[in-house]
Amino acid sequence: MPPRPPALIAATMIKLKTVRVERFAVDGSFIISRGAKTDVDVVYCEVTDGTHVGCGEGTPIYYEGETADLCAEAIDMRAKQNRPLTREDLLKTMMEGAARNALDAALWDLEVQATGKPLWQLAGLPEPRPLVTAYTISLNEPDVMKAEAKKAAAKGYPLLKLKLNGEDDLMRVAAVRVGAPDARLIVDANEAWEEVDVEEMTFALKKLGVELIEQPVEAGFEEDLEGVKSALPFCADESCHVAEDIDRVATTFQAVNIKLDKAGGLTEALRLSEAAKARGLKTMVGCMLSTSLGIRPAFHLAQTADWVDLDGPALLKKDRAGGFKFENGTITLG
Repeated sequence: MPPRPPALIAATMIKLKTVRVERFAVDGSFIISRGAKTDVDVVYCEVTDGTHVGCGEGTPIYYEGETADLCAEAIDMRAKQNRPLTREDLLKTMMEGAARNALDAALWDLEVQATGKPLWQLAGLPEPRPLVTAYTISLNEPDVMKAEAKKAAAKGYPLLKLKLNGEDDLMRVAAVRVGAPDARLIVDANEAWEEVDVEEMTFALKKLGVELIEQPVEAGFEEDLEGVKSALPFCADESCHVAEDIDRVATTFQAVNIKLDKAGGLTEALRLSEAAKARGLKTMVGCMLSTSLGIRPAFHLAQTADWVDLDGPALLKKDRAGGFKFENGTITLG
């Protein structure tokens, strides 16, 4: 659905108030096929109309070469341009990514503050309710992943996302199944299945109760999935950032993972969601490592998704004050 017109705030009055980089520690470590993280840098910004202040956060897409410092510079440069600071103009003047996401989120939040209307109404989305969210089990040795899955299941998470790397993946998933026998499972290869017989793997994973496979092949090599008779649906992540990517992935994927940091904000994510559904694709709304501020707009879009993966704040040692509540496998507005 297209975003509604902006509130009646004179665009020339909206200014960047502040932008900075903030670091948050991960609870333990976050490990995927591309490496491990023990902390995450985010870019934080505020915009103002002179009376109200809106704030937003973005997490750099590191595999695209983004850093928090570069994102902060991009936001500062955009604010200094002689152009209106509106969501619609951001789509014309900034590339998708975390910088645009942070600024887009701040502009949405400014409209919330200025109008007194909740974000879901402004965006034309359903009134938010608690959602079942996936909980990520980092890539590790099978016994470690089994233990982590057992802990997550004990906390009430009914849906687990397992990070894989193309080596001993069946052993990892089998171990997790032992640790969490009743959990629903999603696996995420993060482009690492170059040497894997993908078709054979899908049938083996289905026997272990997996329901979705995320990004098995490298972005740009989607044609490698052509002709694959898969027992499970494929979900595009790295292969799909914005609405224009849908035509490229719709023939080989059955779902897309919508992340606001990839899309460059809720404004574009709304377009991406609409385009995906128009082609008959299911949607997941996911996130990078982030605080609750970073996933607040995504939580609203996730009300329309088939799968929700918004555990970013739950993976940190400490979230921002007043953040989301994670209880019994659900995410709820604080």
